[in-house]
Amino acid sequence: VQLQASGGGVVQPGESLKLSCAASGRAFSTYHMAWFRQGPGKEREFVAAVTGGGISSFYTDFVKGRFTISRDNAKNMVYLQMNSLKPEDTAVYYCAAKFYSDNYSSPTRYAYWGPGTLVTVSS
Repeated sequence: VQLQASGGGVVQPGESLKLSCAASGRAFSTYHMAWFRQGPGKEREFVAAVTGGGISSFYTDFVKGRFTISRDNAKNMVYLQMNSLKPEDTAVYYCAAKFYSDNYSSPTRYAYWGPGTLVTVSS
């Protein structure tokens, strides 16, 4: 599966942004999808994941209540709605896909990655 993220940009603190990730290939619903991010000088970190059927989702603590991951399997798309953005959310955001349903927060478990999209939160 090939992935392409989009939707990044520059926003002010407190504003919202929605990222999209388009997937090509067949059987998209068999892949568990996730968003990771990498801030300046930081390691890549888990943000959110959603299971293949879209039934379950997982979030890291620092985005709970602010970010929402969703997917549309008919369109081969996954989204990350980001609200109440903070300067510390500034990062390159990546979407990733994996086949096996284990350890959703570990980047090493994801076989497929798209190029990132930059989100800058600054006043």
